[in-house]
Amino acid sequence: MSAESFAQNKDEKATFAGGCFWCVEQAFEEIDGVSQVSSGYAGGKEKDPTYEEISGGATGHKEAIQIIFDPSKVSYASLLEIFWRQIDPTQADGQFNDKGSQYKTAIFYHSDGQKKLAQVSKQAVQDSGIFKGAVVTEILPFENFYPAEEYHQDYYQKNSGHYNLYKKGSGRAGFLKKTWEGKDGVKFCPLPRAKAKRLDEELKKSLTPLQYRVTQKNGTELPFQNEYVNNKKEGIYVDVVSGEPLFASKDKFGSNTGWPSFTKPLKKDNIIEKKDISLGMERTEVRSKSADSHLGHVFDDGPGPDGPGPDGKRFCINSAALRFIPKEELEQEGYGKYLKLF
Repeated sequence: MSAESFAQNKDEKATFAGGCFWCVEQAFEEIDGVSQVSSGYAGGKEKDPTYEEISGGATGHKEAIQIIFDPSKVSYASLLEIFWRQIDPTQADGQFNDKGSQYKTAIFYHSDGQKKLAQVSKQAVQDSGIFKGAVVTEILPFENFYPAEEYHQDYYQKNSGHYNLYKKGSGRAGFLKKTWEGKDGVKFCPLPRAKAKRLDEELKKSLTPLQYRVTQKNGTELPFQNEYVNNKKEGIYVDVVSGEPLFASKDKFGSNTGWPSFTKPLKKDNIIEKKDISLGMERTEVRSKSADSHLGHVFDDGPGPDGPGPDGKRFCINSAALRFIPKEELEQEGYGKYLKLF
């Protein structure tokens, strides 16, 4: 897939290291929403390494897979769910019978949102008690990925006989069957709300008191005295908890209400609207989909085609629930596909 078509399709990337890439690749190939899975090498300093160089363990690269997926069809959290079920996350010297740094497990995150979801899921794996030892899978920033030689791609299809013998002989097949048999209902990656995932203390450490009160306790910050009410810079606003894209500066307008106001969300699928009858009135609450963060409320008095009225929306959002990413930093923060907005 070309870079141009990748951008047009609004697809995203996920990169996982789980030991032998032949085995990990197969698990993602037939997932709805996944358009491509490639085996390759990630995380090292050497450019365009070969399999022989990787096998020596001196390049710093790990055998890895890179997934191109449509987040409107399959979430990153769902991909993490699948990944944890392909590995032994407690093994520090490789995977199963394959020993060496090139076989160590890792999650290479492409954005702050992926990083936070990976951290949440890793803690959930540890807390589940399914694995006896400490979870040692690393969570690392994505730096590079070099596709492996063609004969490694889709190896489970090209050489199915050898692949099945290898998967069994390496100890992976038996371990996964023993570990997961009868545990289909176990989930590591539900919506990462602190209360639901018993990560309240972790969120308290990563958020400011105000951010925590607003996003987790449905609080409201003071009008006019908040970070983004008067922000006129170009860029996007993401969930302060998960990093999921929520609003764009081009849809922000001055409402004179004291809070940042937007005519529409950047991605409708990232927003959930709920009936709110607190404070003795009926309103429509706005929450983020992935992190379930309280964002604010939406009203029918925004600037519609003919000015304020029932055809216009005003998303009244707490600054404390947002993180602003200027357009100049979109690429380095992992949101480069939104540059075309400006």
